[in-house]
Amino acid sequence: MGFVDAPVHRQSHRLRLGRGSQSRRGRLYLLHQVQLKLEAVNGKSRVEAALAMGVADRAPVGAWGHTYREEWSPEDLASVTVARAQKFGWDFVKFQPRASSFAEAFGSEYKPAGHRLKGPVLVWAAVQELDDWSKVALVNPKALQDQVDSIGMVARELGEDVPVIQTVFSPITVGGYLVGKSKSRVVRELRKHPELVRPALDRIADALVDFSRRSVEAGAAGIFYAISGYASKDAMAEGVYRDLLLPYDVGVLRRLPAEAWFNVVHLCGSNLNFALARDMPAQAISWSVHNKGNPSLAEGRTISGRPVMGGLGQRASLLYGPPQEVAAEARKAIAETGGRGLLLAPGCSVPTRAKDANLAAMVAAIAA
Repeated sequence: MGFVDAPVHRQSHRLRLGRGSQSRRGRLYLLHQVQLKLEAVNGKSRVEAALAMGVADRAPVGAWGHTYREEWSPEDLASVTVARAQKFGWDFVKFQPRASSFAEAFGSEYKPAGHRLKGPVLVWAAVQELDDWSKVALVNPKALQDQVDSIGMVARELGEDVPVIQTVFSPITVGGYLVGKSKSRVVRELRKHPELVRPALDRIADALVDFSRRSVEAGAAGIFYAISGYASKDAMAEGVYRDLLLPYDVGVLRRLPAEAWFNVVHLCGSNLNFALARDMPAQAISWSVHNKGNPSLAEGRTISGRPVMGGLGQRASLLYGPPQEVAAEARKAIAETGGRGLLLAPGCSVPTRAKDANLAAMVAAIAA
């Protein structure tokens, strides 16, 4: 399918079908053919166009956020994910698993908070003492298998027209959860005691690659590889990150299955060492343009040389609105990038308190 630049509903008014030499029947035939071609534009084709640094009828749109009550059941999580995707008309789905499942898989214990606005509660961190790194292993595979089963249900229900990507935390992000979500501690222990921490991160990386493979086999189009805070200048200098952690990222991303065609690297946080994005083997880069010290969409596209995902304020416009502000941000993102190589999305997970009207404004703003 060829890519077009104007919205579908405007195309029939812009066609130039020739002058008197063509018969009315010929003009109607050509118009019919063009309409059929445009009707074939769906979420998958919009994503494919964006990943090719182009644009179909418009930029693809998607958003995500935790559903804390439902995420403890694969079936309930799949059901609410599908319902939200269909309600808001997402072109792609970034699957939102239970974040604690990655730490649970390696021995940490969590319990539900029992409130729709509150995430899992830590009961026991797997790495209490330094020597516990030597014991880190995949001891609860069901925690990850639940996420595989759930994304499989979502992919089957939504079908090929709406690609679904699995969230996968980076090894260091999982390590941070294992010590109780302490970025400073896990980095400090990695630097001072690499002989203990590095083998644990290697085992975590292997499990994440297998989790990614099983997710793709279940129907995922790729993965959303999340590096939560560690790629920030506030956490460490770029050179330190390259020495300590980039090999793990590249190692996981390069081992993704060939069938994974829609892989996104998410750099979470402020003051990002954004040049790292150039060395991440993925189809697109995601980050928050609204966080302090981060590049704009156009700047990030230039720096990374990749299509970009983001543009909307997950903790500002999408949370508090009004819808007109969301629409203005969406139009700004389109204007800044020309819509090319853009997947319109929040900069990170949207808080559970966000209003439906603000999420609905994402698509409405650029489909009108």
